[in-house]
Amino acid sequence: MITIKSDREIELMREAGKMVSKTHQYLKDYIKPGITTKELDRLAENYIRSLGGIPTCKGYEGFPSAICASVNDTVVHGIPSNYKLKEGDIITIDMVIGYKGYQGDAAWTYAVGKIDDDKKYLMEHTEKALYEGVKEIKPGIHIGDISFAIESYAKKHHLGVVEELCGHGIGREMHEDPEVPNYGVAGEGPRLKEGMVICVEPMLNFGTSSIYILEDNWTVKTQDGKPSAHYEHTVLVTKDGYSILTPRFDEESKL
Repeated sequence: MITIKSDREIELMREAGKMVSKTHQYLKDYIKPGITTKELDRLAENYIRSLGGIPTCKGYEGFPSAICASVNDTVVHGIPSNYKLKEGDIITIDMVIGYKGYQGDAAWTYAVGKIDDDKKYLMEHTEKALYEGVKEIKPGIHIGDISFAIESYAKKHHLGVVEELCGHGIGREMHEDPEVPNYGVAGEGPRLKEGMVICVEPMLNFGTSSIYILEDNWTVKTQDGKPSAHYEHTVLVTKDGYSILTPRFDEESKL
């Protein structure tokens, strides 16, 4: 069931979203060669709790960590480990923070030191694909309009669209209705209404769209071993358009 959030719920989600944004900003300075993804997880959890938030990912269906840390060919759900980041890696940090029972969710892909042109291209156009989808959001449009915008942009730039994973509604729960695929047909799917909150999150691969899951039942990797990028925002449907609840500090320059 798709829920419409009250003004009170929206304010709590806005606070949760700010915590997500602050935690991303905090971690960014630590994403350098030599740090382990487990250390990033520890830093994130301590910081989230210092803000008064709850790291919702930790313990979710058995997931062991506060953040997902997905390096290079890991698409999503990378479990923090003793892996030390290396110059030239890319890493996606995905986190969900709860505040007074409501959730905020955002993912961002970061460069570790200097990266090659292929990874720069992948990151640039996956980020732009996110905003192509977000810019569609307003009351009355269909979910398929968002999906079609993302897919069209990705295909134009020859990136593989992961179809098995998608965005979602969010509120009291991390995952709520509706699903928000990164591919689809304009004019299809549920209509957006003022007060709905959704997560838009393209996951694009530099090569094939094919993926597989490791035996840990979490870690999703590209079939061909080429890198993947993932960008996500929590977005409120407003009377006239949308409001990003997980803004970057340089957000306006991206729109």
